[in-house]
Amino acid sequence: MGVGAFLFGALALIGLRTLMTEAGWLYTVLKIAGGLYLVYLAAKIWQGAGDAVAVPAGEHGRRDLARSFLMALGTQMSNPKIVAVFGAVFAALLPADPPLWLDLALPPLIFCQETFWYGLVAIAFSSARPRAAYLKAKAWVDRTAGTVIGVLGIRLIAEAARDAG
Repeated sequence: MGVGAFLFGALALIGLRTLMTEAGWLYTVLKIAGGLYLVYLAAKIWQGAGDAVAVPAGEHGRRDLARSFLMALGTQMSNPKIVAVFGAVFAALLPADPPLWLDLALPPLIFCQETFWYGLVAIAFSSARPRAAYLKAKAWVDRTAGTVIGVLGIRLIAEAARDAG
């Protein structure tokens, strides 16, 4: 998952850099579209916050490390929405002309963050007690995440409108 996020994050950065230097108006359109997409994701997260999550019973056997890596990479690479999310988040949080060191540092940081996060999730949810605690708090966790994503989307739209005006 970390390798896939690294690749998609680098692609999003390259695309944003190109848009910022070659077509400023298109970058503004991307910011608005990205903001709308984040607001849409936030609404979908809120909508599904109360939905139950099916948890399969029983223990799963150990998997081959290479097979697990390829399955996770395939899962991440088959989800092109991540480029839109990275693009929207980068457009919202990065300066209009980010320094080169930031462009070079972000993909490895994304790799570390994604690897840490998915490792933590895998470890936590392989145990019954943390899984039960999450399922109990799922609605609040999802609504909090949806709110943060929605606020980021609204900020991105407002910033694009301000820059265009």
